[in-house]
Amino acid sequence: MISVLPRLQQSLQSNNPWLVLSPHLDDAVLSCGALLHESAQVRDITVATLFTEPSSPPHTHAAKTFISQCSATDARSLFKERQAEDRQVLEQLGVRHVHLGLEDALFRRRHASPVAALVRRVLPELVHRYPTYRYDIALGRISRGDRALIEDLRTQVEGLLEKTDAELLFCPIGIGRHVDHLITRLVGTFFPDKVVYYSDFPYSLSYPVEEKFVSAHRLQRGGWDRHLAAKEAMIRGYGTQADALFPDGQIPLEPETYYATSV
Repeated sequence: MISVLPRLQQSLQSNNPWLVLSPHLDDAVLSCGALLHESAQVRDITVATLFTEPSSPPHTHAAKTFISQCSATDARSLFKERQAEDRQVLEQLGVRHVHLGLEDALFRRRHASPVAALVRRVLPELVHRYPTYRYDIALGRISRGDRALIEDLRTQVEGLLEKTDAELLFCPIGIGRHVDHLITRLVGTFFPDKVVYYSDFPYSLSYPVEEKFVSAHRLQRGGWDRHLAAKEAMIRGYGTQADALFPDGQIPLEPETYYATSV
């Protein structure tokens, strides 16, 4: 078996609650499903998903492409279905769920002038914080307009930690540099005594971890390779996403990777 992270190993000796932050409606299971499968049997686990809503049309080209890739006709029905998938998978897993109701990066708009607001019907990119996926969302440049959102998230997560009495807080480490994942990672840095970072799957199949972040926060690395077979069925429970994420139909059973400071 792979060496387990010391902070995680220590928590596994008890049945104290955990809080898992998931940027989107699938990330927690994609990245932590095997660990959750075992741990949910002995402890209360809450998965709080941050970015669970779209905005109303008109949408950017990037947002329209995403909707099409998910074989959906419109954003509102797609996210409603994604929320239902998430509830069902987590309930079957025996994990509590919370949907925080923030807009996905593809749909977040900035405050625009009246003129820009009029033009948005023709060129929606003008009024969106992240007008493209490739050159904005995937490059990991967090918009200034998201500063208030980050502070609000910090307050909400602090409240959830108190409410759940969670011993550990799980957050993505930001592999792939999707801005929503980096925002969630940033929230984790506010709670250094509790946070455990997880490797973002399936981004981790194509991109390396940001070693600068690992070094700056003095993180140790550990793995988890139990119950990987059970994880595949959970991932397929997210039907709107599975085909787009794994177009060849094969879901690699990769060990999960976690990072945290020493105990």
